[in-house]
Amino acid sequence: MPIRDAFSIFQPNSLSKVATAETKKAVKKHNIDKATLLRAFELMCTAKSMAELYEENTSVTSKYVHATSRGHEAIQLALGMQLLPQDYLSAYYRDDSILLSIGMEPYQLMLQLLAKRDDPFSGGRSYYSHPSLNDDDKPKIPHQSSATGMQAIPSTGMAMGLQYLEAKGLSDDSKDKGIVVCSLGDASITEGEVSEAFHMAALKQMPILYLVQDNEWDISAHAREIRTQNASEFAKGFKGLEAVSIDGADFFESFQTVSDIIGKIRKERRPFLLHARVPLLGHHTSGVRMEWYREDLDEHKTRDPFPRFKKELGEQGFDTNKLASIEAAAKEKVATDYQKALEADDPLPEDLFNFDYAPTPITEEKGEREPEGKEPTLMVDCALFAIKELMQKHPECLLYGQDVGKRLGGVFREAATLAETFGDDRVFNTPIQEAFIVGSTVGMSVVGCKPIVEIQFADYIWPGLNQLFTEVSRSYYLSNGKWPVSCIIRVPTGAYGSGGPYHSSSVESVVANIRGVKIAYPSTGADLKGLMKSAYYDPNPVVMFEHKGLYWSKIKGTQDAKTIEPDEDYVIPFGKARVVQEADSSQEIKVSIITYGMGVYWAKTAAESLPGQIEIIDLRTLNPIDDATVFASVKKNNRCLVVTEEPIFNTFAQALAGRIQNECFQYLEAPVRVVGSENLPAIPLNSTLEATMIPSAEKVLAAIEQLINY
Repeated sequence: MPIRDAFSIFQPNSLSKVATAETKKAVKKHNIDKATLLRAFELMCTAKSMAELYEENTSVTSKYVHATSRGHEAIQLALGMQLLPQDYLSAYYRDDSILLSIGMEPYQLMLQLLAKRDDPFSGGRSYYSHPSLNDDDKPKIPHQSSATGMQAIPSTGMAMGLQYLEAKGLSDDSKDKGIVVCSLGDASITEGEVSEAFHMAALKQMPILYLVQDNEWDISAHAREIRTQNASEFAKGFKGLEAVSIDGADFFESFQTVSDIIGKIRKERRPFLLHARVPLLGHHTSGVRMEWYREDLDEHKTRDPFPRFKKELGEQGFDTNKLASIEAAAKEKVATDYQKALEADDPLPEDLFNFDYAPTPITEEKGEREPEGKEPTLMVDCALFAIKELMQKHPECLLYGQDVGKRLGGVFREAATLAETFGDDRVFNTPIQEAFIVGSTVGMSVVGCKPIVEIQFADYIWPGLNQLFTEVSRSYYLSNGKWPVSCIIRVPTGAYGSGGPYHSSSVESVVANIRGVKIAYPSTGADLKGLMKSAYYDPNPVVMFEHKGLYWSKIKGTQDAKTIEPDEDYVIPFGKARVVQEADSSQEIKVSIITYGMGVYWAKTAAESLPGQIEIIDLRTLNPIDDATVFASVKKNNRCLVVTEEPIFNTFAQALAGRIQNECFQYLEAPVRVVGSENLPAIPLNSTLEATMIPSAEKVLAAIEQLINY
């Protein structure tokens, strides 16, 4: 039989056609049918051939960093071949055998290897074996980051979402319920964020399998240098997370163990960790070669799963000539696909700009902002009512975070009564795990939930920034538009009532430097409700900064934060500023104040001393910014003051001032000034020191007068 014909009969769509009564017989020892074993062997040959070809052509294939599954093939194939289209998979950078086993072709993987335009995962934007897939006939794979172990939290978020949808009868009631698989390297287990994921999966008993492939190496650091125990031993510390350890180089043991575990997860809906011991036969990556530092190469080669599997198939009665034909055909197929991939088109320069943000349906202000017959409502209650209306209308909407549950309803009462109204399964407390709170929104969004989460204080967002930057913000762009993340992250912010250094910070500049995230920062109850509604219907991630000093309008001069509550249909498009007050065109000298949040009220109070001379623009959203309104105001009034609560240096406000200066230079009669907090590390607890630290109406007025007198 010609080599090409020998290979073709073992393609996924051909197996059933050629399978005879003999090939359908189960291998008695392991209860795996022969067709499955032949398919596994074909895929193992393919993966091995790909790794060898990449090494033979390293001058080309190493242009972009890659790693392969060489040594890990058995466990990866055993897993991937048993996944179903209703499952969700988070792979890691060495999982090309898993990708082959779910139906990806070598050519498709090579398009990513070479960063080609038709790379099916990212369009040439991401590394080899960093997949994202949303095909009907394959497991769903959200955006896969490069950060080691970071996929554990989004994966666990998927499982949490599946669990919720099932509980509410919102999921497909199929016989084989979907599961989540998260693949990890052994070194990633030492990451704190992985522990957060394990903890939540065990706490909530989620339907997820963590596959840990243990080759004993973390780049050049060996296991004995960096960990006290292996993954299965570590997992025992999480009550409710069952751990199993196997020889991951043994295909038979791997397949049967995976089959047992997946069967239990589909039926019992609880988490497992599978610790698979495997050799590392390839380089850590193409850029870190094994011969530079490893002394155990010979020992690892003795555990190579390929000759072991081939020998076992021979012992099971498989025709050795047929196996040789399959091996040769796989090698030829890989070589052919490689040449085809080399000739594929590279991305065009204009491709860079695709998929920065998913299109939003909210493009104009709609609904009634000030319905008749309503009394002014506190800002905190406007947010509460907005979320209540969303949850009443959308069963897929959930709210979770620290202390938002029934007992407290948020430390600012911003979630009061919601748990009583909608139940503890829709409004619930999380552990003190900001990374999980933020990163889980990726997984929740992937499976069809709409999460609204809360970081208790802006000061606490720092542990969540890795997930916000690596997972949440990049998903849509690096998946080539397949996986937008729709979520709202509420962040109470700003100085109020002597909160001190751990409860008073403003962090909008840090978040504004994370591309792919939209930012709202309302200053009134009406704007908070309208933007909350818009954020919910926006397919992109939104960070909602809510100044806690405006929640109840207790600070002198902030009474206008209390507004008539808009109607249920009221929405405000992102990137549309509000003109708080206009300057009198008859005035000879005028100043535009560009601000947001508490700055609006400092500006309004300061403006009382200069009637008609001050125009105040409330940005409302920091990303996107309403450039048109800002620039038009400055060009009209010829002087500009930017007011922020953050320390000035290297901030969003300072950058905005620079943009205004650049765009409006010929219209300016004075340099653009910025008023903000003092450039010190933290806001002190003492009230006198706090007042000295942050802006005030008096400081704003002094800056205005300097501009007027310039």
